[in-house]
Amino acid sequence: MADNILKRIVTSFLIVLGSWIITFFLPNWAFCLLTVSFIGIALYEFFSIVEEKKIFVYKHFGVIAGIIIPIAAYLHLGEGYADLEAFLIVMACLFTFVLQFIRKDNSKDHLTSIAVTLFALFYISWFFSFFIKIKFLPEGARLVSFLIVVTKTGDIGAYFIGKRFGKSSLIPRISPRKTKEGALGGLFCSVASAFICKLFLPDFSYFHIILLGFLLGIIGQVGDLAESLFKRDFDVKDSGQRLPGLGGMLDVIDSLLFTAPIFYFYVKLLLPII
Repeated sequence: MADNILKRIVTSFLIVLGSWIITFFLPNWAFCLLTVSFIGIALYEFFSIVEEKKIFVYKHFGVIAGIIIPIAAYLHLGEGYADLEAFLIVMACLFTFVLQFIRKDNSKDHLTSIAVTLFALFYISWFFSFFIKIKFLPEGARLVSFLIVVTKTGDIGAYFIGKRFGKSSLIPRISPRKTKEGALGGLFCSVASAFICKLFLPDFSYFHIILLGFLLGIIGQVGDLAESLFKRDFDVKDSGQRLPGLGGMLDVIDSLLFTAPIFYFYVKLLLPII
């Protein structure tokens, strides 16, 4: 157990350090490549899990289509090209059907295959590509950092507080190890970290800081439970083994998949001065 926690800490530190350097000190195209890498690995893990369940998917097509979406967002915001993001999503949907048309087997899983592929493109690729949109907002690097810190602090708080004080299962049929005490502890940690982050986001009022702490804390836990839902359905513990102590890339970004688009729209709609 102690060895696994040490691996978790070391791996998390390396990911955070690398992401921090890229976010604050390297050009936006480097941040785009980082985002694309996270999406590509997470998609590959997801489709690999699906294949283990004997569901037919065009894995490589799904990965390629998925990484084009954040690239399109970057080319529009960073290079001034036309906004082709929605068009590419439509084309990906179209080709998902075309690929089913040219299958030579007589299987009955076409709808399942299409649904799983499109779900992955929306759930992983499109949702996570909102990090690129956030990065191009004024003070984008700080906003990205705020989002990650608040969301992942909630993850860490829920994990350790749940281990130490957890007694009542949260939703045992989805994730037996998650507890109500851990969920409340994670929410408290998200709000506390948001409050501390006010130091580098002085333009945010305390009202918005605290509200965002609650909002991101709750939505982050929903994102974590969402991944637990389909992992339980697929009978797997982790999405992969690439990251020692953490599992797979999808295990790392699961809580961020919902918080990224929600945070982006919150900032755009409720903080027009940003």
